[in-house]
Amino acid sequence: MTMKTGTKISLGVGALALAALLVWAFAPRPVDVEVAQARVGAFEQTITEDGKTRLHDRYVVSAPLAGRLSRITLTEGDRVEADAVVATLTPVLPPMLDERSRREQTSHMEASEANVQRTSARIARTRVALEQARNDLQRTEQLARQGFVAPIRLDTDRLAVQAAQREVDTAVQEHHVAQHELEQSRAALQASRAAPGTAGAFALRSPIAGQVLRVVQTSEATVAIGTPLIELGDLGRLEIVVELLTTDALNAPPGSRVRIERWGGPVPLEGRVRLVEPAAFTKVSALGVEEQRVRVLVDITSPPSQWQALGDAFRVEVHIVTLAMDQALMVPVSAVFPLPGDSRDGAVNGNGHGKPQFAVFVVDGGRARLRPIEIGARNGGDAWVRGGLEAGDTVIIYPSSAVTDAAKVRPRAP
Repeated sequence: MTMKTGTKISLGVGALALAALLVWAFAPRPVDVEVAQARVGAFEQTITEDGKTRLHDRYVVSAPLAGRLSRITLTEGDRVEADAVVATLTPVLPPMLDERSRREQTSHMEASEANVQRTSARIARTRVALEQARNDLQRTEQLARQGFVAPIRLDTDRLAVQAAQREVDTAVQEHHVAQHELEQSRAALQASRAAPGTAGAFALRSPIAGQVLRVVQTSEATVAIGTPLIELGDLGRLEIVVELLTTDALNAPPGSRVRIERWGGPVPLEGRVRLVEPAAFTKVSALGVEEQRVRVLVDITSPPSQWQALGDAFRVEVHIVTLAMDQALMVPVSAVFPLPGDSRDGAVNGNGHGKPQFAVFVVDGGRARLRPIEIGARNGGDAWVRGGLEAGDTVIIYPSSAVTDAAKVRPRAP
């Protein structure tokens, strides 16, 4: 018995439909991916670390002689001018201690005189260094106009002049404080030589114009010679102390630009690395790992009006810029991965640089294409691409294991 022709045709069509359905069911689907564009913009590589503000200089006013201290009326935060009276002492020298106290005060006066001479010599030394820095800058500017030196050398010499000027200002301030201490020592010695009961009140004066940081002795009392009474400082001369790993500190030489964030203000502040201390120290991290760290001192270069709310020992977040480019080709760092088949950390790439090779997936015609690239540097969000991509190329970010070379992909809607 033969099958009718119509039935055969129906079965054939059904078989073809079933085969087409199976092909469609088992055909690979495009992988949904997130994409981003390679773009040209400003790129920065930074070292990020928490820092702490501190006063460039702080001064403790101590009792230059034994006596009866009158109650100090100043409180923390009060503003004082240079040479303003901050405390008053009435000499009270027991007869048995008169000669010893006078010898101590004589020694202190001699030490103050030596300190004045030392600070005078430092002023002369820093002024010579400033003149030398200015001469170097003048020669560099002449060579720069002729095109013989790089712009970075010109910036370095300008920063050297600024640093030398700061050293001169600091030396002058130290000399003023040393002279003030010498005057106080002479006055104290004169008061101690007065006949018992004839010495009047002795005024202790501020060596600087600044603010009261702490009143050590608040109540009226009899104090011994050398007793700390009040602590003063100029909050307009703050610096930031950052403890960096020694390997990071090598990439943050003096003059490096610094961006200061999370300090409490509305805008980031600018700063410069002034000094990397020559000696490191061991610090145990929160995970119990011993680390070698070194202190890096940062000067705040933003106008003081922007950070007048900052005080001593405030926490800040410091970003030390180690690399800055105005026009760099960048892709999100989440799009970059080591080139498959090259697991060596120091593999040499095609242009001879001893750097690891990396790759990205580029979307081309609805398919993912593996593209080797050369990375110049990376930061927390972007990677600087030195070669292998062009601006406007679409790259896949966070590629999953389903994304392979030539695989069909479908960008997700934003």
